[in-house]
Amino acid sequence: MPIHERMYMGKEETFLIDIEQILKEKAGSKAQYIPRFFISYLKRIIHQDEVNEVLRRAAGKEGVPFLKSCMDDLGVKIRVEGEENLPQEGLCTFVSNHPLGGLDGISLGWLLGTHYDGKIKYIVNDLLMNLKGLAPLCIPVNKTGGQSRALPQMIEEGFRSDNHIIMFPAGICSRKIHGVIQDVAWQKVFVTKSIETHRQIVPIHFGGRNSDFFYRLANISKALGIKFNIAMLYLADELFKNKNKTFIVKIGKPIPAHTLDKSRTATEWAAYIRELVYKL
Repeated sequence: MPIHERMYMGKEETFLIDIEQILKEKAGSKAQYIPRFFISYLKRIIHQDEVNEVLRRAAGKEGVPFLKSCMDDLGVKIRVEGEENLPQEGLCTFVSNHPLGGLDGISLGWLLGTHYDGKIKYIVNDLLMNLKGLAPLCIPVNKTGGQSRALPQMIEEGFRSDNHIIMFPAGICSRKIHGVIQDVAWQKVFVTKSIETHRQIVPIHFGGRNSDFFYRLANISKALGIKFNIAMLYLADELFKNKNKTFIVKIGKPIPAHTLDKSRTATEWAAYIRELVYKL
C-alpha cells in the first residue's frame, strides 16, 4: 500500500498518517508558511482519512491477515488463472508486472502468502516498513539512503532464507510507453539470485491499470527531467480509484534455475521473462 515518508504513533496505538506532522518535521519553522490549501490538497490526494481508517481496522494484524484485512476493506477481489502452476516443492521467486503500485502487491502477497502458509517475503521500498502489519513480510530497499551499503547482504539473506520471494523487477509501477501500459525494463537481480540459490522463477501477470492522469503526470515529469517521482504521491489516490474491482491474475509455468544458462546474459534473461509475463 502506498504510504508517505513517515507515520506517527497515535492515541489508539496504531500507526497513522499525519501530513501536518510530516511537514512540520521536514520543513521545521518554515512549515508555518505552507499554505493551508496545499496541506488540504495533500491530505486529499493521499486519502489520509481513508487510509487511516483502513489501518485502524487492521490494527493488531500482521502478515497475511493484515493483507486480507486491507483487501476486504477495499473490496478487492482477484480471479486466478493457472493456480495449478504454483510449485508444491522447492523455493520460488515470483516475479510480476507492476501495473498498480499498491493493490497488486497486496493481492499477490495475500494469494501467495495464503497458499504457502505465510512463508513469503517482498523486496519492497523501505517506506513500507512503517506499516507494522506488513513489515514482517518485507525486505526493505532504500537505494538512496545509508541502508544501500547493507542492501546486497539483505537481499542475499532473503534469497537464502526458507521463504518464497515476491518481486516486481521493474522497481516502479508501470508507465505508458509508446502508447502501451507496461513496465520499464526489468532489473536482473531476480535472475542472478535465483540461479545462485537454485530457486524456480514463476512468472505472474497482474491485470489492471491506473488512470490516464497518472500516466500523463509520470511522462510529463520524465520529459521535464524531474528526478523526484511525483507520480508516487498519487499512488494512494490510484489505489482508491481501484476500490471494489476484480483483477485477473495469470500464473505461468515455473522456470527451473538450471535452464537459465550462458546462452543469455542475466539482463537478457530478465527481459525474456518479462516478455513471458506479458504473453500470459
